[in-house]
Amino acid sequence: MKGPTLGGIRSVVKKEFREIRRDSRSLGFMIFLPAFLLLMFGFALTLDVKHIALAVVDGDGSQASRELVDQFSTTEYFDLKAVLPMTTAIDPLMAREDIGAALVIPPRFAEDLLAGRSPSVQVLLDGSNAMTGATAGGYIAAILQTYSQKITLETLARRGLGGLAAPVAAEVRVWYNPELRSSNFLIPGLIAFILMVIVTISTASSIVREKERGTMDQLRISSLGSPDLIIGKMIPYALISLGSAHLVLLLSQVLFGVGIKGSYPLLLLAMVLFVCGALGQGLFISSITRTQQVAFLLALLTSMLPTFILSGFIFPVRNMPAVVQAITYFVPARYFLAALRAIVLKDAGLAAVWPQILFLAAFALLALGGSAARMGRGEKEPRPRRGRARA
Repeated sequence: MKGPTLGGIRSVVKKEFREIRRDSRSLGFMIFLPAFLLLMFGFALTLDVKHIALAVVDGDGSQASRELVDQFSTTEYFDLKAVLPMTTAIDPLMAREDIGAALVIPPRFAEDLLAGRSPSVQVLLDGSNAMTGATAGGYIAAILQTYSQKITLETLARRGLGGLAAPVAAEVRVWYNPELRSSNFLIPGLIAFILMVIVTISTASSIVREKERGTMDQLRISSLGSPDLIIGKMIPYALISLGSAHLVLLLSQVLFGVGIKGSYPLLLLAMVLFVCGALGQGLFISSITRTQQVAFLLALLTSMLPTFILSGFIFPVRNMPAVVQAITYFVPARYFLAALRAIVLKDAGLAAVWPQILFLAAFALLALGGSAARMGRGEKEPRPRRGRARA
C-alpha cells in the first residue's frame, strides 16, 4: 500500500465536497439534525422530578395539620391537587395517575403534638415509576423532618429552653451544578450521543454510495491509494461534523446555559479525536457492506445503542452488573463523555482527563487503521474478468 499524496487527497476532498453540496439531504442531516435533536432531547429529556400531584386526607382538621399541608403546597416539588375526605378515595385517583403521592394525617394529630407524643403520618406513593416514587419519598421525608424540627424547637422555647440548638448543623454546598439542573448533566451526554450517531451514519454511507454507483472500481484503478481515499473522505466530514458540534455547543449555551468552563483547546482536542474515531468506524462499516441500507443499520446499531446505554449518558456505569461494566470499557463514548463533562462543567485540565484523551487517541488510530487495512485489502481483491464474446 502506497502512502498518501497531497494531490490525491486534494482531489478526493474536492470530489466529496461536490457530492455533499449536491446531496442536500446529507448536508442537512449532518448540520441541522444535530441542532434539532439537541432541542428535542434538551427540552423533553429531564431527570428533574417536580410538581408531583399530591392528595391530602386531613383527619384532624386542626391548625397544626393545616400548617403541615402548607409545607407541601409552598414548594415547587408538590402540587396540591385534592383534599379528600377519606383514604378510600386515594386509590381511584392514583390508579388513573391523577396523583403521584398522598399524605394521610391521622385524627388527634395536634393533640398528640401538644402532649409530646410522636404522631405517625402516612405517606402513599405511586411506585409504578420507581425513580419518581423514590424521589417523591425523599422530598416528603425531608419536608416532614424540617417540620418536626420546627415543632421541637417551638416546644423547647415554650419550656424556657429556647437557647438549645441541634448538635450537628449541615452546610451543604453543591459544586459544578449549584442549581442541580439535570440539563447540566444531560447536555454533554447529548453532544456525545449526537456526534457519534450522526458522524458514523454519514460516513458509513460514503463508500457504499460509491459501490452502488459503480465509481468505486474507477477510484481503485486510478492512481489514488487507500490513504488518499481515507484522508480525502475524512476531511470534509470532519470539518462539517466539527462545525455542527460547535453549533450544538452554541445552542447549549444560549438555550440551556451550559457553557464551557474549562479549556477550549483541550475540549477541541477531545472532540477531534472522537470525531476521527467515529469517522474511522463509519468508513470501516462502509468498507464491509455493499448496500446503504445495511450500512445504515449497522452504523445505527454500533453507535446509537452503546452510546445511549453503555456510556453513562443516562444510566450510571457503577450501577450496572460487573459483566456489563466490563463491556463499557470498549465504548468510546464513555471516555469522551467523561472528558466532556469534566472540561465543560468542572473546568478540569489535562491532568484530570489525560486517560480519556489517550483512549480516544487509541480509538481513532484503531478505527482509522482498520479502515485503511480493509480498503487496502479491497485493492488487492481480484476483479472478475469479462470473457471475450464468441463469434
